Amino acid sequence: MTTQYTLSRRAQALTSSAIREILKVTERPEVTSFAGGLPSPATFPVERMRQATEKVLREAPEAALQYGPTEGFTPLREWIADRLSRGGARIPASRVLITTGSQQGLDLLGKVLIDEGSKVLVETPSYLGALQAFSLFAPQFGSLPSDEQGIVTDALTPEQLAGARFLYCLPNFQNPTGRRMPLERRQALVALADAAGVPLVEDDPYGELSYGGEALPSLLSMNPDGVIYMGSFSKVLAPGLRLGYVVAPEHVHAKMVQAKQAADLHTPSFSQRIVYEALQDGFIDRHIPEIRTLYAAQCQRMLAALEREFPAQVKWNRPEGGMFIWVDLPGGIDSGALLAKAIERNVAFVPGAPFYAVDPKENTLRLSFVTVPGEKIDAGVKVLGELIKAEIAALPAAA
Repeated sequence: MTTQYTLSRRAQALTSSAIREILKVTERPEVTSFAGGLPSPATFPVERMRQATEKVLREAPEAALQYGPTEGFTPLREWIADRLSRGGARIPASRVLITTGSQQGLDLLGKVLIDEGSKVLVETPSYLGALQAFSLFAPQFGSLPSDEQGIVTDALTPEQLAGARFLYCLPNFQNPTGRRMPLERRQALVALADAAGVPLVEDDPYGELSYGGEALPSLLSMNPDGVIYMGSFSKVLAPGLRLGYVVAPEHVHAKMVQAKQAADLHTPSFSQRIVYEALQDGFIDRHIPEIRTLYAAQCQRMLAALEREFPAQVKWNRPEGGMFIWVDLPGGIDSGALLAKAIERNVAFVPGAPFYAVDPKENTLRLSFVTVPGEKIDAGVKVLGELIKAEIAALPAAA
């Protein structure tokens, strides 16, 4: 008799990440990839991590290799709370949960806040990883009006906010668009959500990557009890550490701890202690400016190439930080079909449609510039420009 495995309805609804599928292609060395949102390996502080690892194994080997508390390594939680408290609001370490990457934080939030059919509000477009994580719990997505400065708060209505479990957004250099929400909109969004009793989920992996170094207040600092904040060490230290964190009100924090206990007991003690040691003596504040300088130069190289190679009908943003440029193609061009032609010429990017919770725009795409050498940026953008010009030429003539 053949053993029969019956998948759950939830498992049957799972789909692969569009980005992860594209990355399989980009493993070929001849492919110039603008696809993955991967930090540049040139920014990884290898020697600092080596020193921190040696210190942990020398001074606390048994504790580092043992099970630990679900909430995380207390000194690291205190470091995070202290850093977030610099924004004005006092954040207690008791509200910090260390997660195995910020992606786990999204999964835990879905588990504790979403029931089937729950209303969840997101930007247009939004982070694909969040849409994937939340979709597992079958919410009803509400896609909010957005422009080059994020959510258009003037267009938000009480009806849109009513009954939402939470509103998820990335105010700083958003993935996929690279946009940053200005102060006035942050203030308006916090006020509107607070008046409607809707929690805000502020995902902030890129906030430190402002090319000019200037920071805007976090939503958390404006309303600590009304905001769940998510952060990560992936973009400022190394993604292979898989170390993120969530700051949530006590009752939400407690339920996330219970959900994490069921998922993986705790984030690896070893990684947490290594990161804590690496952060000492103000290292992170010396390291982050180096990342900003590199990414700013990479961004300017790509923007110059876009100006040179893309036709006038194509629009894109000029990010002030982060890792991404968002491109709008003329209507009628399918960026998915364009990708297939680009891959034939050994260039890859991410089509924009998967970043939309509803009503995807097929004529959009995301470019990541931080891992590609300058000369390859120039050559890859030139190829894309040629392909886009061909697509425009093939469009039906306007009536």
